[in-house]
Amino acid sequence: QVQLMESGGGLVQAGGSLRLSCAASGRIVSINSMGWYRQTPGKQRELVATITSGGTTNYADSVKGRFTISRDNAKNTVYLQMNSLKPEDTAVYYCNVESYFRSYWGQGTQVTVSS
Repeated sequence: QVQLMESGGGLVQAGGSLRLSCAASGRIVSINSMGWYRQTPGKQRELVATITSGGTTNYADSVKGRFTISRDNAKNTVYLQMNSLKPEDTAVYYCNVESYFRSYWGQGTQVTVSS
């Protein structure tokens, strides 16, 4: 019933930009935060950025100054604007929602940055 639908991934050259979107549908009670994580085959899933319902943001050091997270609380949608992309940003990006009761995860969207 609950689904997180991610979109906006794709292939881009180094220095380019992408904007990811994640829309949460279904019954999710009391969302505390929404965010983005990423994972490559050789690494553990890592935090990229999060934003609370009050607008407080948190970024991984590797993306500060390049990525911007935002959300529309009324639509339960979170966005990730990614600028100045690097090959190191290549990964599957997962949308995450933290409610008072449990966590939700999207299916992932591939971002590939060519050198």
